[in-house]
Amino acid sequence: MTVADNEQQILDEFGFIENPQERLGAIVDATRHYSHFPESKRTEANHVPGCTSQVWVIADPQDDQWSFRSDCDSPLVRALVHLLCRSFANVSTDEAINAEPTILVKLGVLQNLTPTRQNGLSAVRTRIAALATSN
Repeated sequence: MTVADNEQQILDEFGFIENPQERLGAIVDATRHYSHFPESKRTEANHVPGCTSQVWVIADPQDDQWSFRSDCDSPLVRALVHLLCRSFANVSTDEAINAEPTILVKLGVLQNLTPTRQNGLSAVRTRIAALATSN
């Protein structure tokens, strides 16, 4: 899989919703049923610095395929970080390190976020690359 492949799946899932606010609501609703990390995963080692909300990201490497899981204390940020992690599901090390996700722009979500939230999402992207680099 590539980031572009994963993003196309996400676009197929949410892109048909024309109103950006309704689309964002659907994205948030879709992540409400995901279980939260246990406290044992909410560690400083898994914490993403630079986010206003508390965000944790962990890597699930298998051979040269990477996937990432996330959790957050804010439903909105949790949904957006989850989309970023989905963009990097089952990708190569090279993709995890070098690919730049565009899903939040394509869904029309990024331009409605505050600069602080945009910086936090950038920190998540940096964390994904760092995890793939370190293993």
